[in-house]
Amino acid sequence: MEYRTLGRTGVQVSTHCLGAMMFGAWGNTDVDDCVRIIHGALDAGINFVVTADVYAEGGSEEIVGRALKGRRDQVVLATKVHGPMGEGPNERGNSRLWIVREVEESLRRLGTDHIDLYQIHRPDPRTDVEETLGALSDLVRQGKVRYIGSSTFPAFQIVEAQWAAERRGLERFVCEQPPYSIFVRHVERDVLPVCRSHGMGVIVWSPLAAGWLTGRYRRGKEMEPGSRGAKAQGRDNPPARRFDLSRPANQRKLDLVEDLSTVAEGAGVSMTHMAIAFTLAHPAVTSAIIGPRTMEQLEDLLAGADVRLDSDALDAIDRIVPPGTTLEDADRGYEEPWLRPGARRR
Repeated sequence: MEYRTLGRTGVQVSTHCLGAMMFGAWGNTDVDDCVRIIHGALDAGINFVVTADVYAEGGSEEIVGRALKGRRDQVVLATKVHGPMGEGPNERGNSRLWIVREVEESLRRLGTDHIDLYQIHRPDPRTDVEETLGALSDLVRQGKVRYIGSSTFPAFQIVEAQWAAERRGLERFVCEQPPYSIFVRHVERDVLPVCRSHGMGVIVWSPLAAGWLTGRYRRGKEMEPGSRGAKAQGRDNPPARRFDLSRPANQRKLDLVEDLSTVAEGAGVSMTHMAIAFTLAHPAVTSAIIGPRTMEQLEDLLAGADVRLDSDALDAIDRIVPPGTTLEDADRGYEEPWLRPGARRR
Protein backbone atom coordinates (compact mmCIF):
# COMPACT_ATOMS: atom_id res chain seq x y z
CA MET A 1 0.00 0.00 0.00
CA GLU A 2 1.29 3.43 -0.98
CA TYR A 3 0.84 6.45 1.30
CA ARG A 4 0.65 10.10 0.28
CA THR A 5 0.57 13.37 2.19
CA LEU A 6 -2.88 14.90 2.55
CA GLY A 7 -2.39 18.40 1.17
CA ARG A 8 -0.11 20.45 3.40
CA THR A 9 -1.14 18.72 6.62
CA GLY A 10 1.78 16.30 6.94
CA VAL A 11 -0.72 13.48 7.53
CA GLN A 12 0.04 10.31 5.58
CA VAL A 13 -2.98 8.50 4.14
CA SER A 14 -3.26 5.35 2.03
CA THR A 15 -3.92 5.82 -1.67
CA HIS A 16 -6.93 3.52 -1.26
CA CYS A 17 -9.42 5.07 1.15
CA LEU A 18 -12.13 2.82 2.57
CA GLY A 19 -15.54 4.35 1.91
CA ALA A 20 -18.30 3.19 4.26
CA MET A 21 -21.42 4.15 2.28
CA MET A 22 -22.27 0.50 1.61
CA PHE A 23 -22.20 -0.47 5.30
CA GLY A 24 -25.70 -0.59 6.74
CA ALA A 25 -29.14 -0.20 5.22
CA TRP A 26 -27.84 1.27 1.95
CA GLY A 27 -25.83 -1.86 1.16
CA ASN A 28 -24.64 -4.65 3.46
CA THR A 29 -26.99 -5.06 6.42
CA ASP A 30 -24.87 -7.78 8.07
CA VAL A 31 -23.06 -5.74 10.72
CA ASP A 32 -20.56 -8.46 11.62
CA ASP A 33 -19.65 -8.87 7.96
CA CYS A 34 -19.15 -5.11 7.60
CA VAL A 35 -16.84 -5.14 10.62
CA ARG A 36 -14.83 -7.96 9.05
CA ILE A 37 -14.51 -5.95 5.84
CA ILE A 38 -13.23 -2.92 7.74
CA HIS A 39 -10.75 -5.04 9.67
CA GLY A 40 -9.63 -6.66 6.42
CA ALA A 41 -8.95 -3.23 4.93
CA LEU A 42 -6.94 -2.13 7.97
CA ASP A 43 -4.95 -5.37 7.99
CA ALA A 44 -4.07 -4.75 4.32
CA GLY A 45 -2.59 -1.34 5.10
CA ILE A 46 -5.51 1.03 4.54
CA ASN A 47 -5.35 3.72 7.22
CA PHE A 48 -7.99 6.10 5.84
CA VAL A 49 -11.73 5.54 6.42
CA VAL A 50 -14.45 7.93 5.31
CA THR A 51 -18.16 7.86 6.10
CA ALA A 52 -20.99 10.40 6.52
CA ASP A 53 -23.84 11.01 8.93
CA VAL A 54 -26.46 10.47 6.20
CA TYR A 55 -25.20 7.03 5.15
CA ALA A 56 -27.91 4.63 6.32
CA GLU A 57 -29.21 7.45 8.55
CA GLY A 58 -26.25 7.16 10.89
CA GLY A 59 -25.97 3.38 10.62
CA SER A 60 -22.70 3.53 8.71
CA GLU A 61 -21.06 5.67 11.39
CA GLU A 62 -22.22 3.23 14.07
CA ILE A 63 -20.74 0.27 12.19
CA VAL A 64 -17.44 2.09 11.64
CA GLY A 65 -17.32 3.04 15.31
CA ARG A 66 -17.88 -0.56 16.33
CA ALA A 67 -15.16 -1.81 13.98
CA LEU A 68 -12.61 0.72 15.21
CA LYS A 69 -12.87 -0.12 18.89
CA GLY A 70 -9.33 -0.83 20.01
CA ARG A 71 -7.95 0.33 16.64
CA ARG A 72 -9.02 3.95 16.55
CA ASP A 73 -5.51 5.39 16.60
CA GLN A 74 -4.52 3.36 13.53
CA VAL A 75 -6.96 5.27 11.35
CA VAL A 76 -7.41 8.70 9.85
CA LEU A 77 -11.18 8.88 10.35
CA ALA A 78 -13.36 11.17 8.25
CA THR A 79 -17.06 11.87 8.27
CA LYS A 80 -19.36 14.51 6.81
CA VAL A 81 -22.22 16.84 7.65
CA HIS A 82 -24.80 18.59 5.47
CA GLY A 83 -27.51 16.15 4.39
CA PRO A 84 -30.92 15.93 6.08
CA MET A 85 -31.00 13.91 9.30
CA GLY A 86 -34.56 14.72 10.29
CA GLU A 87 -37.75 16.44 9.16
CA GLY A 88 -36.97 19.82 10.72
CA PRO A 89 -35.77 22.68 8.49
CA ASN A 90 -32.66 23.11 10.63
CA GLU A 91 -31.68 19.43 10.71
CA ARG A 92 -29.51 19.79 7.62
CA GLY A 93 -27.25 22.24 5.85
CA ASN A 94 -24.07 24.09 6.75
CA SER A 95 -25.24 26.48 9.47
CA ARG A 96 -23.48 26.84 12.81
CA LEU A 97 -26.71 25.74 14.50
CA TRP A 98 -26.68 22.40 12.70
CA ILE A 99 -22.94 21.71 12.59
CA VAL A 100 -22.34 22.11 16.33
CA ARG A 101 -25.34 19.92 17.08
CA GLU A 102 -24.69 17.19 14.53
CA VAL A 103 -20.98 16.80 15.28
CA GLU A 104 -21.96 15.55 18.74
CA GLU A 105 -24.18 12.90 17.18
CA SER A 106 -21.42 11.77 14.82
CA LEU A 107 -18.96 11.55 17.71
CA ARG A 108 -21.45 9.44 19.64
CA ARG A 109 -22.17 7.10 16.75
CA LEU A 110 -18.47 6.73 15.94
CA GLY A 111 -17.61 6.09 19.58
CA THR A 112 -14.74 8.57 19.57
CA ASP A 113 -13.83 11.89 21.15
CA HIS A 114 -12.52 13.43 17.94
CA ILE A 115 -12.90 13.32 14.16
CA ASP A 116 -9.70 13.53 12.17
CA LEU A 117 -11.30 15.05 9.07
CA TYR A 118 -14.74 16.68 9.22
CA GLN A 119 -16.09 17.45 5.76
CA ILE A 120 -18.91 19.60 4.47
CA HIS A 121 -20.76 17.15 2.21
CA ARG A 122 -22.12 19.71 -0.27
CA PRO A 123 -22.31 23.51 -0.59
CA ASP A 124 -25.25 25.26 1.02
CA PRO A 125 -26.32 28.39 -0.90
CA ARG A 126 -28.38 29.55 2.09
CA THR A 127 -25.39 29.78 4.42
CA ASP A 128 -22.44 32.18 4.24
CA VAL A 129 -19.25 30.14 4.02
CA GLU A 130 -17.75 32.31 6.78
CA GLU A 131 -20.40 31.03 9.20
CA THR A 132 -19.60 27.45 8.23
CA LEU A 133 -15.85 27.95 8.59
CA GLY A 134 -16.35 29.77 11.90
CA ALA A 135 -18.29 26.85 13.37
CA LEU A 136 -15.72 24.34 12.10
CA SER A 137 -12.85 26.45 13.46
CA ASP A 138 -14.43 26.37 16.91
CA LEU A 139 -14.65 22.58 16.72
CA VAL A 140 -10.95 22.40 15.85
CA ARG A 141 -10.05 24.63 18.79
CA GLN A 142 -12.20 22.51 21.09
CA GLY A 143 -10.29 19.40 19.99
CA LYS A 144 -13.36 17.69 18.57
CA VAL A 145 -12.06 17.96 15.00
CA ARG A 146 -8.49 17.88 13.71
CA TYR A 147 -8.92 19.04 10.08
CA ILE A 148 -11.78 20.23 7.88
CA GLY A 149 -12.58 19.61 4.23
CA SER A 150 -15.19 20.02 1.51
CA SER A 151 -16.89 17.57 -0.82
CA THR A 152 -18.22 18.13 -4.35
CA PHE A 153 -17.70 21.90 -4.23
CA PRO A 154 -17.49 23.83 -7.51
CA ALA A 155 -14.07 25.38 -8.08
CA PHE A 156 -15.19 28.95 -7.44
CA GLN A 157 -16.63 27.97 -4.05
CA ILE A 158 -13.40 26.21 -3.11
CA VAL A 159 -11.55 29.45 -3.84
CA GLU A 160 -14.16 31.50 -1.97
CA ALA A 161 -13.71 29.31 1.11
CA GLN A 162 -9.93 29.63 0.97
CA TRP A 163 -10.15 33.40 0.72
CA ALA A 164 -12.70 33.62 3.54
CA ALA A 165 -10.46 31.54 5.80
CA GLU A 166 -7.45 33.75 5.10
CA ARG A 167 -9.42 36.99 5.43
CA ARG A 168 -11.06 36.06 8.75
CA GLY A 169 -8.24 34.00 10.29
CA LEU A 170 -10.33 30.81 10.23
CA GLU A 171 -9.43 27.16 9.69
CA ARG A 172 -9.24 26.35 5.99
CA PHE A 173 -10.39 23.33 4.05
CA VAL A 174 -7.31 21.11 3.72
CA CYS A 175 -8.87 18.83 1.09
CA GLU A 176 -11.68 18.43 -1.41
CA GLN A 177 -13.58 15.24 -2.21
CA PRO A 178 -14.85 15.44 -5.81
CA PRO A 179 -16.31 12.82 -8.16
CA TYR A 180 -13.59 11.63 -10.53
CA SER A 181 -13.27 8.70 -12.90
CA ILE A 182 -12.60 7.92 -16.55
CA PHE A 183 -16.26 8.76 -17.24
CA VAL A 184 -16.40 11.83 -14.96
CA ARG A 185 -13.53 14.17 -15.80
CA HIS A 186 -14.99 17.68 -15.59
CA VAL A 187 -13.00 18.37 -12.39
CA GLU A 188 -9.82 18.26 -14.48
CA ARG A 189 -10.86 21.62 -15.95
CA ASP A 190 -10.92 23.60 -12.72
CA VAL A 191 -11.35 21.75 -9.40
CA LEU A 192 -8.12 19.74 -9.56
CA PRO A 193 -5.94 22.70 -10.67
CA VAL A 194 -7.51 24.87 -7.96
CA CYS A 195 -6.75 22.23 -5.32
CA ARG A 196 -3.13 22.03 -6.45
CA SER A 197 -2.86 25.83 -6.40
CA HIS A 198 -4.10 26.00 -2.80
CA GLY A 199 -2.16 22.98 -1.57
CA MET A 200 -5.27 20.93 -0.89
CA GLY A 201 -5.44 17.17 -0.82
CA VAL A 202 -7.92 15.45 -3.14
CA ILE A 203 -9.91 12.35 -2.18
CA VAL A 204 -11.90 11.19 -5.18
CA TRP A 205 -15.25 9.46 -4.89
CA SER A 206 -16.77 6.96 -7.31
CA PRO A 207 -13.54 6.14 -9.20
CA LEU A 208 -15.45 3.19 -10.70
CA ALA A 209 -18.26 5.48 -11.93
CA ALA A 210 -20.86 3.69 -9.77
CA GLY A 211 -19.78 0.32 -11.14
CA TRP A 212 -19.75 1.19 -14.84
CA LEU A 213 -15.96 0.80 -14.96
CA THR A 214 -15.97 -2.67 -13.43
CA GLY A 215 -17.35 -4.06 -16.68
CA ARG A 216 -20.47 -5.43 -15.01
CA TYR A 217 -22.75 -3.33 -17.25
CA ARG A 218 -22.35 -4.43 -20.86
CA ARG A 219 -24.43 -4.15 -24.00
CA GLY A 220 -26.70 -7.17 -24.43
CA LYS A 221 -26.22 -8.25 -20.83
CA GLU A 222 -29.02 -8.07 -18.24
CA MET A 223 -28.25 -6.05 -15.13
CA GLU A 224 -27.55 -8.36 -12.22
CA PRO A 225 -30.39 -8.48 -9.65
CA GLY A 226 -29.40 -6.48 -6.61
CA SER A 227 -26.87 -4.34 -8.46
CA ARG A 228 -27.09 -0.55 -8.18
CA GLY A 229 -28.10 -0.38 -11.82
CA ALA A 230 -30.92 -2.87 -11.39
CA LYS A 231 -32.21 -1.14 -8.27
CA ALA A 232 -32.24 2.22 -10.09
CA GLN A 233 -34.51 1.08 -12.93
CA GLY A 234 -37.89 2.80 -12.95
CA ARG A 235 -36.82 5.61 -10.64
CA ASP A 236 -36.40 9.26 -11.57
CA ASN A 237 -33.79 10.94 -9.41
CA PRO A 238 -30.16 11.97 -10.04
CA PRO A 239 -28.61 8.72 -8.72
CA ALA A 240 -31.00 6.61 -10.81
CA ARG A 241 -30.31 8.66 -13.93
CA ARG A 242 -26.74 7.37 -13.81
CA PHE A 243 -28.11 4.00 -14.96
CA ASP A 244 -31.11 5.03 -17.10
CA LEU A 245 -30.43 3.37 -20.44
CA SER A 246 -32.93 5.62 -22.21
CA ARG A 247 -30.43 8.45 -21.75
CA PRO A 248 -27.97 8.80 -24.66
CA ALA A 249 -25.00 9.34 -22.33
CA ASN A 250 -25.55 5.97 -20.69
CA GLN A 251 -25.84 4.30 -24.06
CA ARG A 252 -22.51 5.91 -24.91
CA LYS A 253 -21.03 4.40 -21.75
CA LEU A 254 -21.90 0.93 -23.02
CA ASP A 255 -19.87 1.57 -26.16
CA LEU A 256 -16.93 3.05 -24.30
CA VAL A 257 -16.75 0.19 -21.81
CA GLU A 258 -15.92 -2.10 -24.71
CA ASP A 259 -13.13 0.21 -25.88
CA LEU A 260 -11.75 0.56 -22.36
CA SER A 261 -11.78 -3.19 -21.82
CA THR A 262 -9.39 -3.48 -24.76
CA VAL A 263 -7.04 -0.96 -23.13
CA ALA A 264 -7.16 -2.90 -19.86
CA GLU A 265 -6.35 -6.14 -21.65
CA GLY A 266 -3.41 -4.48 -23.37
CA ALA A 267 -2.12 -3.19 -20.02
CA GLY A 268 -2.53 -6.63 -18.46
CA VAL A 269 -4.92 -5.45 -15.73
CA SER A 270 -8.62 -5.71 -14.95
CA MET A 271 -11.05 -2.89 -15.77
CA THR A 272 -11.53 -2.23 -12.05
CA HIS A 273 -7.82 -1.91 -11.32
CA MET A 274 -7.26 0.25 -14.39
CA ALA A 275 -10.07 2.62 -13.41
CA ILE A 276 -8.71 3.25 -9.93
CA ALA A 277 -5.11 3.51 -11.13
CA PHE A 278 -6.27 6.11 -13.66
CA THR A 279 -7.49 8.43 -10.89
CA LEU A 280 -4.33 7.95 -8.83
CA ALA A 281 -2.20 8.92 -11.83
CA HIS A 282 -3.39 12.54 -11.69
CA PRO A 283 -0.83 14.66 -9.80
CA ALA A 284 -3.54 16.41 -7.78
CA VAL A 285 -5.08 13.20 -6.39
CA THR A 286 -4.11 11.96 -2.93
CA SER A 287 -6.43 8.99 -2.48
CA ALA A 288 -9.27 7.16 -4.22
CA ILE A 289 -12.30 5.99 -2.24
CA ILE A 290 -13.22 2.34 -2.63
CA GLY A 291 -16.66 1.32 -1.36
CA PRO A 292 -16.89 -2.47 -1.14
CA ARG A 293 -20.15 -4.09 -0.10
CA THR A 294 -18.67 -7.56 0.29
CA MET A 295 -15.38 -9.11 1.34
CA GLU A 296 -14.91 -10.43 -2.20
CA GLN A 297 -15.15 -6.91 -3.59
CA LEU A 298 -12.62 -5.67 -1.04
CA GLU A 299 -10.18 -8.45 -1.88
CA ASP A 300 -10.42 -7.67 -5.58
CA LEU A 301 -9.85 -3.96 -4.98
CA LEU A 302 -6.88 -4.61 -2.69
CA ALA A 303 -5.32 -6.88 -5.32
CA GLY A 304 -4.91 -3.81 -7.52
CA ALA A 305 -3.53 -1.48 -4.87
CA ASP A 306 -0.09 -1.39 -6.48
CA VAL A 307 -1.26 -1.08 -10.10
CA ARG A 308 0.06 2.02 -11.86
CA LEU A 309 -0.54 2.86 -15.51
CA ASP A 310 2.16 3.81 -17.98
CA SER A 311 1.92 6.69 -20.47
CA ASP A 312 0.70 4.45 -23.28
CA ALA A 313 -2.30 3.26 -21.27
CA LEU A 314 -3.14 6.77 -20.05
CA ASP A 315 -2.89 8.16 -23.58
CA ALA A 316 -5.18 5.40 -24.85
CA ILE A 317 -7.77 6.28 -22.20
CA ASP A 318 -7.53 9.97 -23.15
CA ARG A 319 -8.27 9.11 -26.76
CA ILE A 320 -11.43 7.25 -25.72
CA VAL A 321 -12.66 9.81 -23.14
CA PRO A 322 -10.90 13.16 -23.65
CA PRO A 323 -9.64 15.10 -20.59
CA GLY A 324 -12.27 17.35 -19.02
CA THR A 325 -15.16 15.26 -20.37
CA THR A 326 -18.13 14.09 -18.31
CA LEU A 327 -20.58 11.93 -20.21
CA GLU A 328 -23.66 12.06 -17.96
CA ASP A 329 -24.56 15.18 -15.94
CA ALA A 330 -26.13 13.04 -13.20
CA ASP A 331 -22.63 11.71 -12.43
CA ARG A 332 -21.48 15.15 -11.27
CA GLY A 333 -23.04 14.58 -7.85
CA TYR A 334 -24.26 18.15 -7.44
CA GLU A 335 -27.09 19.99 -9.15
CA GLU A 336 -26.27 23.69 -9.06
CA PRO A 337 -29.27 25.45 -7.47
CA TRP A 338 -28.75 28.51 -9.64
CA LEU A 339 -29.58 26.41 -12.72
CA ARG A 340 -32.89 25.10 -11.41
CA PRO A 341 -36.05 26.51 -13.04
CA GLY A 342 -37.02 28.57 -9.99
CA ALA A 343 -33.72 30.43 -10.05
CA ARG A 344 -33.91 31.48 -13.70
CA ARG A 345 -35.20 34.80 -14.92
CA ARG A 346 -37.80 33.13 -17.14
